[in-house]
Amino acid sequence: MDTPPFLDTNRPEVPNMVVSGGVMPFYLERSPVRGRLVRLGPLADAILSRHDNPDAVSRLGGEALALVAAMVSALKFKGAFSLQVKGDGPVSMLVADATDSGDLRFFARLREDADREALPATAKELLGDGYMAFTIDQGPDMDRHQGIVDLTGTTLADMAMNYFQTSEQHDCWIRLFCEKSPDGWKAGALVLERIAAEGGIETTEQDEDAWETACTLAETVTEQEVLDPDLSNERLIHRLFGTLDVRLGTPRALAYGCRCNRARLASVLETFPDDDLDHMVKNGAITMNCEFCNVGFRFTRDELGARSA
Repeated sequence: MDTPPFLDTNRPEVPNMVVSGGVMPFYLERSPVRGRLVRLGPLADAILSRHDNPDAVSRLGGEALALVAAMVSALKFKGAFSLQVKGDGPVSMLVADATDSGDLRFFARLREDADREALPATAKELLGDGYMAFTIDQGPDMDRHQGIVDLTGTTLADMAMNYFQTSEQHDCWIRLFCEKSPDGWKAGALVLERIAAEGGIETTEQDEDAWETACTLAETVTEQEVLDPDLSNERLIHRLFGTLDVRLGTPRALAYGCRCNRARLASVLETFPDDDLDHMVKNGAITMNCEFCNVGFRFTRDELGARSA
């Protein structure tokens, strides 16, 4: 007997993939600096290649995935961190999110009149004018925390740094990387955060110097280094910050993590009146497509009526 849609929570046919050391946290001893090195490994290609996006959009998507992976790894509680960008450029919407367990997902929406063969290269040109929103979701029993700022800067990293500076009054240094290789898409990030002094103590000149020195050293990192699978996390971090008494944290895993299933989508359909559902039926069924993992779900009208029968 087939499982009714509203009880079918099985994972759809998507890659069952985990990168064990996808995020490497680190901090600088006796300095107000902590950081994360993010490397998506084969996850980047697994997620991005499921979408029929032009390379410029996929590259932006890989950067967004690396960004949310870095941000969620700093959470001290169970929850999810999401990035949503809306603009008037060729890419009208971009969404990426990650859970505290490292599950990643992404989608981007192109305008119907966008020229897929002649898209601009920079994030600002792709997104145009609009806004960036970061949301922290701690679950249904807690209020969401959301911050929104205008799109300011040329790159997605610029836009994210502007967000933290203006909305959170929090100093961050961010670099995002994504490139298509013969082996598929690769993506990663290097993020530094300035830690507030304990007890509200004012920042000292020594702290200022330590932060500026760390950022100067971080500037030397290259895309080739971050995306090189043969260069270990430990070796790269020590190469960059070894002179500053760097300490490594516990690696965090990243995974292919779209959270769609038939039960979730059936619950959405059940919010519609019967007349609307009847009009959605095409060729004997209602078809819904998950924008994150690009999996299609098919529901017959009888299946949707079974829950209330």
